[in-house]
Amino acid sequence: MHEWALAEAVVNSAIKMAQEKKLSQVRILSLKVGEVQQIDMEVFDYAIKEISKGTILENSEIKYTIFPAKLLCNNCGNEWSYMESFESLTEEEREAIHFIPETIHVYIKCPKCKSPDFEIKEGRGVFIEEIT
Repeated sequence: MHEWALAEAVVNSAIKMAQEKKLSQVRILSLKVGEVQQIDMEVFDYAIKEISKGTILENSEIKYTIFPAKLLCNNCGNEWSYMESFESLTEEEREAIHFIPETIHVYIKCPKCKSPDFEIKEGRGVFIEEIT
């Protein structure tokens, strides 16, 4: 599953960051998750906890912040939220974007000029915000 691969990358990065900070145990791991990722947070949280077993991340408190996606049309300059377009997508289209976010340009168009030429200004990716 997509969530498990992301969780593994987060755990590996967090362990490396914790070691660089010379932490013997991680108490809090704060993550920012972009809306475009469409992560199943329950699965993602479970995966992180399972992969963390036996590491310095085991038993740490994991905090999540979902940050909204903003899209900007390169054709007309219109800015809109990802959720405005998300509601009109079919389940198959949502799933395609979930697994391969780059396909967003196939399924979403600017609501103002209908151009597929836009950029994701915010709301993509998973980031470690804080580790203590």
